[in-house]
Amino acid sequence: MRLDKYISKALGVSRKVAKELIRQGRVWIDGKVIKKADFKVSPNAKVVIDGEELELKEKIYLMLYKPKGYLSTTEREADYPSFLDLLPEYEHLKPFAAGRLDVDAEGFLLVTNDGLFAHRITHPRWGVSKTYEVVLEKPLSSEDIAKLLRGEVKIGGKPIKVKEIKPLEENRVLLTLTEGKYHIVKRLFRSLGNKVLYLKRVAIGGVTLDPSLREGEYRELTEEEVKKLKRLVKLE
Repeated sequence: MRLDKYISKALGVSRKVAKELIRQGRVWIDGKVIKKADFKVSPNAKVVIDGEELELKEKIYLMLYKPKGYLSTTEREADYPSFLDLLPEYEHLKPFAAGRLDVDAEGFLLVTNDGLFAHRITHPRWGVSKTYEVVLEKPLSSEDIAKLLRGEVKIGGKPIKVKEIKPLEENRVLLTLTEGKYHIVKRLFRSLGNKVLYLKRVAIGGVTLDPSLREGEYRELTEEEVKKLKRLVKLE
């Protein structure tokens, strides 16, 4: 990769700014000052600017604990901030959420800039599970649970089969789905005459929201977590 392109990607600056940094002699590669913008950077090269080593990350995979009141889209609206506001240092890599989470819901938002990965994680064909902690207005009856598991509850005329539902308390359950329709959890329970009071996504594809993360915090997925998700969608 050309040096000016490498710096542009690593710092999130324009090629013009990158070339100026190079011209000023502020860029070192493997201990030597490099002043040519078209210098080819090898994969294992150590690139340093003003004494700080750069790390180029082409693809990112983040676990964000999205708080309530944040959009899971990249658009900024007057009423609500975007999740991007919680990740300013990654914004130059153009991240997006692999699957939406309602503005009044919280929990695991999978953030990446890998388009194929995100498409497969969210497409029903691949059946990647999403697990939610749900607090309901009324307790679920055993009949309601049976209907959900048998796929007898419909949304938009299409039956939605729940992969698993586990009662935790009288009106609190863990719900696992492999589909991601708009407001799907709320609509499922609304079809049963119930109302969702609290919604938190706690897992995607068997990768669980890190309990050490607080609302608004994030971390990079571990190498094993990325491999696990990629194996589910045949990318590994």
